[in-house]
Amino acid sequence: MKITVLGFGIAKEIFGSSEIHLEVNDVLDVRGLRVLLEEKYPPLAKLRSYMLAINEEYAEDRQIINSGDEIALIPPVSGG
Repeated sequence: MKITVLGFGIAKEIFGSSEIHLEVNDVLDVRGLRVLLEEKYPPLAKLRSYMLAINEEYAEDRQIINSGDEIALIPPVSGG
C-alpha cells in the first residue's frame, strides 16, 4: 500500500519536502509508522515529541492506517 505523510514545521525540514510517499507491504499501525519514519529519517527520533494525525484527527499508536488515509506529522509546538 502507498501512503503519503504530510510534514509541517521541523518535520518538513527533516523530510526535505512538505510530503513524502512510502510503500508498505504489511498492515501498519501508527506505532509501526513511527518506527519506519524514525529509521528512514533519524532526526525525527531526536524530537522531544510529535503527533501523528490520520484524516485530521490525532491518532493513537494502535490505530491501523488504511490506503487513502491522509497522514500528517505534527511536530512539537511552542508558543509565547
